[in-house]
Amino acid sequence: MSKDGTVETYLEGGRRKNRVGGNTRASSTAATKAEAQAAGRRIAKNRGLEHVIKNKDGTIGQKNSYGRDPSRPRRPLAS
Repeated sequence: MSKDGTVETYLEGGRRKNRVGGNTRASSTAATKAEAQAAGRRIAKNRGLEHVIKNKDGTIGQKNSYGRDPSRPRRPLAS
């Protein structure tokens, strides 16, 4: 299960699926990995979340963050 604050793209039953953190059911399904990644990326960007893409064996293949990065210092606004 994906944790809160993430969108997880994974393989289940021969289909690629996307699940938003905290949910037990998939938010979307796709026939190909590329289609699932594009859909997961859209969801993550719209919600400002991290996108975790898993390999066939369930290991993490890639991570992309589209939200505010807590480790990056914020620049002050120009006056």
